Amino acid sequence: MGWMGWRLAFTLAVAAAGGLLGHLWGTTRPAHWIDGVLGGALLAVTLLFVRDLVVGHRVLRWLSGGLVDAPRHQVGLWGELTARIERAVRSRDRQIEQERDRLAQFLSAIEASPNGVLLLDASEQIRWCSQTAAEHLGLDRHRDIDQRVTNLVRAPAFVSLLQSRQFEHPVQIPQPGGRGVLSVMVRAYGDGQRLVLTQDITQRERAESMRRDFVANVSHEIRTPLTVVAGFVETLTNLPLSEVERRRVLVLMAQQTQRMQSLVGDLLTLARLEGSPRPPVDTWVPLARIGAAVEADAQGLSASRHRLSFDWGDGVELAGSEPELLSALTNLVSNAVRYTPEGGEVSVRWRNRADGAGEVAVRDTGPGIAAEHLPRLTERFYRVDGSRSRDTGGTGLGLAIVKHVVQRHGGELQIESRVGAGSCFTLVLPAARLRRPVDATTDAAPELR
Repeated sequence: MGWMGWRLAFTLAVAAAGGLLGHLWGTTRPAHWIDGVLGGALLAVTLLFVRDLVVGHRVLRWLSGGLVDAPRHQVGLWGELTARIERAVRSRDRQIEQERDRLAQFLSAIEASPNGVLLLDASEQIRWCSQTAAEHLGLDRHRDIDQRVTNLVRAPAFVSLLQSRQFEHPVQIPQPGGRGVLSVMVRAYGDGQRLVLTQDITQRERAESMRRDFVANVSHEIRTPLTVVAGFVETLTNLPLSEVERRRVLVLMAQQTQRMQSLVGDLLTLARLEGSPRPPVDTWVPLARIGAAVEADAQGLSASRHRLSFDWGDGVELAGSEPELLSALTNLVSNAVRYTPEGGEVSVRWRNRADGAGEVAVRDTGPGIAAEHLPRLTERFYRVDGSRSRDTGGTGLGLAIVKHVVQRHGGELQIESRVGAGSCFTLVLPAARLRRPVDATTDAAPELR
């Protein structure tokens, strides 16, 4: 029997009890026993109704009070009603909590994205903003809520995109303060709402610019000697030259051919460095052996026109690729010799650092380099003085190779230079790639102790 059956039975029982009491009262007055029965039943039902009013008032007060401290010890209709309401409320609270957790996880996932997310309403007012989007667009994610986005982001391309309502393609806008370049994409959703996605493409644009410059530089560097060689070939073919003139032309052709070979060789070296795995950490190479090859190249290039001095440490060994390390040191020492005037000095010194690392410093007494050029020296084909670099036989890739080699070995290239005071290029190698000879007295010390 459900609560309705119990309620009906209880009401009838109360009415019957009231009627019985009214009948007993009416037996004292036989003429009015029917009135007594009816009056008793009515009185009983009235009392039950008053009780229901009191309980109903308590339930209404409980409902209006936020369903806190539910009325207890209720039976019948009101007990069933309060129990069902309480179960429904608890179920709703659990669902709200679950939805709140899911929303928090979703927002956390958006915050973890490297792309910025901005939600706009139909009036283009900001409804929500991720931290990344705020950093990209120079917004305050809390203060700028409900602000019109075009009042805060005034890039013409972005404003035009919102006004055109043609969202098929993204636009590029500068970051505030000129920090970089953003790609902004807009998508419509809901009832006139907008989803704005921002992506920092500064590095991509820089890489694309470097690629274009690289292709242009390579084309230029190869076209120049090819033009010279082609001109000399035409000269040899069409003009009668004396033996002296012919030999001079052949020497110049050989120089240009060597220049192209050097350029292609450096390009292949860079491609190999960028595409190969990192050098091993368990293959040890004596620094003195690398240094002997570097010294031979430097002395041949100098032809006794400079004062050369070398100190490769005492038995130092390096972990890594011998050809790469040799290429890096040869490039540094060759540059120092080429750019140092006759009678100048070039010195190479090994030094143990206090942090366990080691460094090879290549110092010269050349003309030096202005401070504004130092950050760009390791860029491919970057030259402080293009004509002088070509005269000395440089390809513009040497320092780029050095930088790649030292980074692949976990180190760094440090450059110090002042105009008129020479330059110092230092290869810093981490302690994990160094192995020094063990001093005999150090080994014997534990036994003596």
